[in-house]
Amino acid sequence: MAPETSTVVAKGSTESPYKLNPSQTLRASTALLRKIQTDETTHQSTTEKPSLLADADEEDVEDDVPVWLVLTTKKHIVDKKRLKPGKIVLPHPFLDAKDETLRICLITADPQRKYKDLVTYPSFPLELGKRIQRVMGVEKLKTKYKAYEARRQLLGEYDVFLADDRIITYLPQVLGKVFYKSGSKRPIPVSLEGKRQSKDEQGNKRRKLSEGGTKVVKTEVKPTDVAHEIERALSSALVHLAPSTTTAVKVGKASMEPAHLQENVEAAVAGLVERYVPQQWRNVRSVHIKGPNTVALPIWLADELWENEQDVLDEAPPVKEKTKKRKRGALAEAADEPATIEVPGPDGQMRTLENPAKRKKNVDDAEPATKPAKQQQSDSAEEIAAKAAEKAEKKARKEALKTQKEDAKKAASTVTVTKTAVALSGDGKKVAKKARTKAADQI
Repeated sequence: MAPETSTVVAKGSTESPYKLNPSQTLRASTALLRKIQTDETTHQSTTEKPSLLADADEEDVEDDVPVWLVLTTKKHIVDKKRLKPGKIVLPHPFLDAKDETLRICLITADPQRKYKDLVTYPSFPLELGKRIQRVMGVEKLKTKYKAYEARRQLLGEYDVFLADDRIITYLPQVLGKVFYKSGSKRPIPVSLEGKRQSKDEQGNKRRKLSEGGTKVVKTEVKPTDVAHEIERALSSALVHLAPSTTTAVKVGKASMEPAHLQENVEAAVAGLVERYVPQQWRNVRSVHIKGPNTVALPIWLADELWENEQDVLDEAPPVKEKTKKRKRGALAEAADEPATIEVPGPDGQMRTLENPAKRKKNVDDAEPATKPAKQQQSDSAEEIAAKAAEKAEKKARKEALKTQKEDAKKAASTVTVTKTAVALSGDGKKVAKKARTKAADQI
């Protein structure tokens, strides 16, 4: 399903920011919900044997099929992943706080007794208090639900988990992948602190500590404030930001009306673009809605693939050639040396003499320049003749050494024969000595 031509426009002034086309959003919502319901009916009609190897925590624990909003930007929204999600209030929340079957678990900072008393306080809404079936502190959560099986059991006992926003970043280490492998039952942050006082006792605006002001003072938390925060969290869509160009937000479920889903999509897009996307609509590339097993239906596309016109180059930038730094030459060093120096004489008086370093450098630099070309050529010929003579001498030396080795081998064989003859004659010592002397002389 392609978006209309009027919605594929990415040009506009800052006074009139880009907006979604309500008719296009409604068409996409209607088509998506019809597709999800058709797939569900087809799946129920087919008789398939359940997989005995399927694990309970690996499947989607939601009873209704969720609908996701997929926002794609031209540049990354954030540089690193944030463990604390943001919240966007929806006009038609997919979690009903008035549902009698809804089971809520509230995870608080220690001590937990303070927040248990707030939930059971008379001014706290009675119907909402019945939904909150358990209030648990962090220390108790660490000690009692340390085992993997205990966490799985806790995950199945409750439908929604709410957590104090002061401890929300520590829960991934405590709860583990059982809760954070799928996004259906991740803890939703709620504020359980009192409101900050922006003005001091005299009514003036409070200054920062760096500007010489005092520390921020918070009022005592009230049961009505806690109830308001819980109701707001249940009616909000969670925004999990990551260093990516794609952000997915759950905005509804398959049992909703198309008009209600349309309003949720428009509210979620407006909140995302205004609060979380830098440069707002200029940085938005596309907006889609989809189900878990459906294709993404586009409801807004941008013509431009870049944020600013300055990011696009007509031609490739020229390649800069690397220039080598020239070393300081001998002439420059000689120029820095003084022409004369002062040294003490035998009578103790200073005498001015010519600098020998200056004179030596001038002579070394002048010799190559004044050397004639013919002499250089003759020097090269002499060097070639000398190398040839040296090579011939080495060859002659090798041949002489080879001849001496052969003579030595013959002499050694003669000595062996003589020893054998002497051994037979009985006069071996004298003959052997003469043979060794003769062989040594030949070597």
